[in-house]
This record gives sequence, structure tokens and C-alpha cells, in this order.
Amino acid sequence: MKTSHDKIGVIGAGLGGLAAACTLAARGHKVILFERNEWLGGKAAQLEGGGFRFDMGPTIVTIPSVLRRIFTEAGRRMEDYLDMVRLDPQWRCFFQDGSVLNLMQQPEAMTGELERFAPGTNSGQRYLDFLKLSERLNDISQRFFFYKPIGGLRDMFDFKTAFDPSVLGDVLAMRMGRSVAGTVRSFTPDARVAQMMDHFTQYVGSSPYGSPAVLCGIAHMQTDEGIWYPMGGTRAVPVALEKLARELGVEIRTNTHITKVLTQGKQVTGVRTNHGEEIPLRSVVSNCDSVRTHRELINGAVGAKFEKRRRYEAACSGVVLYLGLNKRYDHLAHHDFVFSRDPHEEFDYIYKKGEPAPDPTCYLAATTCSEPATAPAGGEALYVLVHTPYLRPHHDWKKMLPAYRKVILDKLKTTGQMPDLEERIVFERALTPQDIHDRYHVLDGAIYGLASHGKFLGAFKPGNRSPDLKGLYLAGGAAHPGPGMPMVLMSGWIAADTLDKDANGAGNVIPLPARKLEPQKLAAG
Repeated sequence: MKTSHDKIGVIGAGLGGLAAACTLAARGHKVILFERNEWLGGKAAQLEGGGFRFDMGPTIVTIPSVLRRIFTEAGRRMEDYLDMVRLDPQWRCFFQDGSVLNLMQQPEAMTGELERFAPGTNSGQRYLDFLKLSERLNDISQRFFFYKPIGGLRDMFDFKTAFDPSVLGDVLAMRMGRSVAGTVRSFTPDARVAQMMDHFTQYVGSSPYGSPAVLCGIAHMQTDEGIWYPMGGTRAVPVALEKLARELGVEIRTNTHITKVLTQGKQVTGVRTNHGEEIPLRSVVSNCDSVRTHRELINGAVGAKFEKRRRYEAACSGVVLYLGLNKRYDHLAHHDFVFSRDPHEEFDYIYKKGEPAPDPTCYLAATTCSEPATAPAGGEALYVLVHTPYLRPHHDWKKMLPAYRKVILDKLKTTGQMPDLEERIVFERALTPQDIHDRYHVLDGAIYGLASHGKFLGAFKPGNRSPDLKGLYLAGGAAHPGPGMPMVLMSGWIAADTLDKDANGAGNVIPLPARKLEPQKLAAG
């Protein structure tokens, strides 16, 4: 009979923790999943009020093959747990000059859209050229970066074959030393098109001027697999994973805060809860922020070594407005960007000055386009996200929010073409960087874990297997491969796969093929 010493603990039931727990349980491990809140899913929570329903965090699913892999581990079909609709246009873009541009999934359709939008600039053909580069970068990422416990460049390549022509070609293709913004602008002379293309990397919460060019590979992932909306909202994803976890026998303990990872020498031995209970465990997967895991749950020599390894900077935070409208706007698509007048100014304020941008980009989700039940008849559940700096000591968002709310609404009234917006608001809630910090226990209120800044090594996050503490594995947006729903899910799978291989011997798991979702429904634009 197995004792608790044979069990694996997963700290944090966000998406990464749920992915890790399901994968481990599917492979026969006994798993205890600890969650300090009453709900599972972390930022993938939901807000309801006044007949409106809002996703509080992520609003779409990209790269659904990552999520499918987790269900396939257990011999299940993702489609039996989730009903998803494809969004096309993927985004609708609103610019300061009043122009509007749809981002279409199919490259050929997008080429025509760009030729009409920016005639005489060759933007359509250059967009196809950009996607070819993006596909190459994605291919490199698939072979060397994804689904592996990477912590740095040395983990990606076998340096015994470093001078092999094909490996050298891959390294050169990564455009190390170049930024996302610089790469994008080498493919289009139109500033508006460049601003749209910059936002393929929105999911990493970092400035395109400071992020490495290899992140341009995200564009291919998005055009290849599409953007999807789960019926019931993105909250449906953790609900489905919780159902799978329970079917697989995962023990779930909510309202249980882990206060310490217990160790003996350089080996994890268990955890201590806020109730004072000490639970012996064979290994631990921490889905908490990796920096806070080491500072608050481990500390000591191991924590100090982690801190010295690199400089850890939080990614951006954000202000979210949840606006219940008594009348929807027909010109909005499900997924919209209302762009700033000057991206360089915007990113300079957020990432260098550390202050909210005076003219920000607003990300919108108008969910009644795909699911009318998210609002009363004729109304709209409008989600508005504006990126802000991570928390600084002088930021007091209780005082800052009223003025910045006005900045956001003014932007939506003008560039967003919603002049009567305030008259339509009948329900409103807000989430500030301080709220995000307090609610989700992340580093300095960051939405996207750690920043991806650095033109050479910015894509690298702390590896999923601790090099300092045996039996400790890391998942979540502040661990490899980084932030965004699919990457966080992948981090949980990688942590679980690495732990399983360490326990049972490498090479015992056959990689699963990624299959594309077939379109079930098409959301209205």
C-alpha cells in the first residue's frame, strides 16, 4: 500500500497546476493538488452580476493542440469536455486615424485585406514573407524549445553538434540580437500594420522593442491553429480540467495555503500548510510564481542561488474594466484592439518610465458576438484590458483608478468609435494591478509572469526542473516556456513529463502528435 511519501504535491490549481496534476495522474502517480482559494483555475476566473458574465483573465484559447495533449494523456477527447468556436476575424483593429483593419486567419485572405488597407505598400506580400519567417522560427521552437524543460540556451542545443551547418542555420534564423519590433518593421512600411503585427506577442506581456525576434514565431502558431472561444467562456477550460483531474483520482484541497516547501539537505520532503499540517511528499510541482516560490516557500541557500542566477523582472500588469452595456455595438468583433496613437510612447511609459501610458492600447472582448447569453438581450458584456506597468512602490491604484478609468473610456469613445459608451454602462467592476497582486499572489501584480526582455536571452524563463533542489519542479507563467494560456498549460505538462521521466527513466513516453481543431462553429465578426 502506498503512503503519502509516494504522493506528488502540486501547489496552485491554476491552469499550469491543473495540467501538471492531470498529466501526472494519467501516468499513474498519486497526486494532491493544493489551492489557497475556493476556486480552481487561477486567473481563469469569472465575474457575474446584473445578468452579465465576464471572463476575468484570459478571454481566448490559442494553440489548442497543447490542451488536447493533456486530455490525450488520459485517453480522453478534448471535444467531449469543451465546445469551442473559431474566431475569424481573429482581431478587429481600430486606429487613431479612424481606419479599421481585420486580422484574418487565412494568409491569402489577409493579403487581400492588407492590399486594400495599405495600397501601394506591398504589405500583403510582405506579410506572407513575415509568416514564412514566423513558420521557421516556430519550427525551431518546436524542435528545441517547446515540450522540454529548458532553462537557457545550453539546454536547447547539443553543443557537440554546434558547428553542424543545420544547427548553425537554426541559430542564425533565430535573429538573436534583434527585437520583435525591429523585425516586424523590416516587413512593412505601414506603421498601423506594424502595430497590429507587434501584438502577436501581446501574450508575453513585454515590449516588442525589448523582446527577442524569436517570439515572432507566435504569429505562425496563431494563424496555423487559430483563435478559439470556449462556450461558457475561458472559465470552461479549468472546469474541464478539474473534471478530468477528479476522474483520474487527483485529491484536491481548496482553501489550503502552502506556507513552506519542506526539505532535507537538497531534497524536497513535503509541504507545510497554513493549518500547520506537514505533508510528506516525494516531489513537488510549484505552479506559484517561480520567484515568489523561492522567496517565500523555500528561501535559504536554495532561494539565494535562484536569485543570483539572473535578474528577474516582472512582466506588465493591467487595468481591467468589466462593463455591462444595455446595448451592444455592432461594429465590434469578438476580439478587438483599439490602438494607441504612438506605440513607442506607449511602451516607453509602461516599460521604461514605469507609469501608465497617457494614450493606451485597449484590448476588448465583446463576447455576445459568439455567446449571446453573456449579457441580457441586446446588451454586451464588454471586457476591457489596458496594460500598465507592474506595481511600483509609489503606485496607489485606489487613487489612480478614477483618473485612468477616464483615460480608458475617452480612448474607447474616440478611437474605438463608441461616443455614447458611458450612457450605455449599467454594470461596472474593475481590477487594478494591486487587485491582481493581492488576488493571484503574483510578482508585483504581473499578469504575464516574468518579462521577456533581452534581444538575446529574453525568451528564457526559469527551467521546469530545479537545478538546486531535487524533487522541485516549476510550472506557470513565470517558468518555461512563459506566459499565455497555451504556454502555461505547456509548462504544467513539461513539469509533469520531466518529473515522470526522472522517476521512471527517460524515454518512456512517446510524444503525442498535435492535431488541428476542425472548425465546429464560426463566430460572427
